[in-house]
Amino acid sequence: MIGHQAEKLEELVASSAKSQAKKSKKTRFIAITSGKGGVGKSTISSNLAYTLSQQGLNVGIFDADIGLANLDVMFNVKIKKNILHVLKGEATVSDILIPITRNLILIPGESGDEILKYADAALFERFMEEAQVLDKLDVMIIDTGAGIGEHIQMFLNAADDVIVVTVPDPAAITDAYATIKTIATLRNDVGMIMNQVKSEKEARAVFDKIKKVALANIGPELDLKLIGKINSDTKVSTSVKQRALFSVLYPSSGAYRDIQEIVKVIVSKLERNMLVTSSESGLSGLFKRLIQHF
Repeated sequence: MIGHQAEKLEELVASSAKSQAKKSKKTRFIAITSGKGGVGKSTISSNLAYTLSQQGLNVGIFDADIGLANLDVMFNVKIKKNILHVLKGEATVSDILIPITRNLILIPGESGDEILKYADAALFERFMEEAQVLDKLDVMIIDTGAGIGEHIQMFLNAADDVIVVTVPDPAAITDAYATIKTIATLRNDVGMIMNQVKSEKEARAVFDKIKKVALANIGPELDLKLIGKINSDTKVSTSVKQRALFSVLYPSSGAYRDIQEIVKVIVSKLERNMLVTSSESGLSGLFKRLIQHF
């Protein structure tokens, strides 16, 4: 049944893509994931999205952390409806979008398998049309759930970049490695952010250990890169308690400087990506990819 639904959706997406084929901008989809909860994944996702938007980029952040969706807490906003309401015909795409800043939009999401249950042709066609309001996005951050469930793998497979967040704790490192191992069955390129470290030296040492084990067990074709680190900083936990971003509350903090360094890496990738002609823009582009990977 699901396979048949996905086929129907592929046809709809193909026809929708023709109308967008002349667009020269391609949204870069970046999935942020982790092996376990509590390592700061959503804190990093939200601050990363905000900092990218401050570079003048149009940024969307898609909350795909089903059951534990907490980006509304990070941004201190109220979510009434999500993408599932749109697919059921109970809301429009514009109804669910929550503007955070001039260049940053929060898109309350749902899991991939839930999304594909609503494969009504007419509704989906309308959804793809409405989703074009987000076609000008330069970047979409996808904040996935922790772990390696099937619907999370859908998002990891569909993204241009996958970044695994971990902390220098033995259990978290073990879970991060297990996540990398699963991602490696889908793709060869994986990035890592080391959170709550004491220094660059500690971040590099933990990353090197993970990489050594990964290359020995997964194989040399795995391209595992350290995207950046964020030092332990009490200002991060203080901002979370205040339902605010540390990038906003503490722009002179070490954590914010670390986020800025990570943003530089992402922006350099974006600059190489800008000239690609593609119909894979915004929210409709994400759905096009999800359906192909289902």
